[in-house]
Amino acid sequence: MNEALFFTTHRLPVAIAARAEGFEVHVAAPYDADAVAVIEGHGFTYHPIPLDRSGRSVAGEIKLLAAFWRLIGAVRPTLTHHVAMKPVAYGGVVARLRRVPAVVHAVTGLGYLFIRETHAARAMRAAIKRLFRFALAHRNARVIFQNPDDRALFVDERLVDSTIAVMIPGTGVDLAAFAALPELPGPPVVMFPARLIGDKGFNEFVGAAHLLKSEGSGARFVLVGRTDPVNPTAVDEAAVRTLIEEGIVEWWGFRRDMAAVLPQAHIVCMPSYREGLPRVLIEAAACGRPIVTADVPGCRAIVRDGDNGLLVPARDTARTAAAIRTLLADPPLRRRFGQRGRAIAEAEFGVEAFVARTLAVYRTVMDAR
Repeated sequence: MNEALFFTTHRLPVAIAARAEGFEVHVAAPYDADAVAVIEGHGFTYHPIPLDRSGRSVAGEIKLLAAFWRLIGAVRPTLTHHVAMKPVAYGGVVARLRRVPAVVHAVTGLGYLFIRETHAARAMRAAIKRLFRFALAHRNARVIFQNPDDRALFVDERLVDSTIAVMIPGTGVDLAAFAALPELPGPPVVMFPARLIGDKGFNEFVGAAHLLKSEGSGARFVLVGRTDPVNPTAVDEAAVRTLIEEGIVEWWGFRRDMAAVLPQAHIVCMPSYREGLPRVLIEAAACGRPIVTADVPGCRAIVRDGDNGLLVPARDTARTAAAIRTLLADPPLRRRFGQRGRAIAEAEFGVEAFVARTLAVYRTVMDAR
């Protein structure tokens, strides 16, 4: 994986279930002391890899490829599961060259390179597509997509054969932990639960907060997430501190207890530019909270406009503010959206279904060996 933290938050139930079925589980990700403690605490073998999510240097990428080569050569896995862009591309190339018997790829979102239209982004996108074509052509593989837009893009661009493209929406949510609770009393809280980066819609959220505050809104606008300095659209922490001093937002930092944090919101807003399928929005729906998000791949797979939330155009501060304004003024509508969100989460996004579908993919490629 490209982050050890995301293994602990998004993939741990799959690893536990795989071990119960007889797998010996190894986890390869960049070193993170807290996350590695969780991984090893569950009895899994951890391997550090020199993966820099935003790295662009040729030397750094060659170093990463070499690390994958050594790792797969040393472990000699029966099955490798690559999660996110660089592990899929580089790990997939090495797994094919090393003749790993069974391979699963998880495309969890296409990120900066598929959002931006700069000359550099287009050049990098062309290069990564060539890697994908080779990596995904393993003779015994499945490629998991989280939303139909990403799957269609990969099939249409001939990056993957449609016969091995599998849809598993999201990474599942513990519906018992993320319970639907009534709104708390007091001023309404509008929550942005994501990394503080431009591509998550940070600027549109802050712009909407500015606009609504200038109109006299008494709502609290809360950021819940960490900074991400390596991301090309990172928000400088000093800029966040200035917004706090101006009374525009509050910042609750990175939280591991989102099951307790999300029910403190009256509205969850993350107008991201593109996603795989953001689990925090599934968690918000499970908690019975109405959602404002952008009408983009990934986000629209969770939010159905006018049913469990409101969809707005990407990069549109005014429409984001208008959607928040509508929900602030209408508590019964918030409750109705929240009830529908909970029903959708229960029907489509339980963690047990995600684990079962993933293990079914493992069995498919294992049987095909």
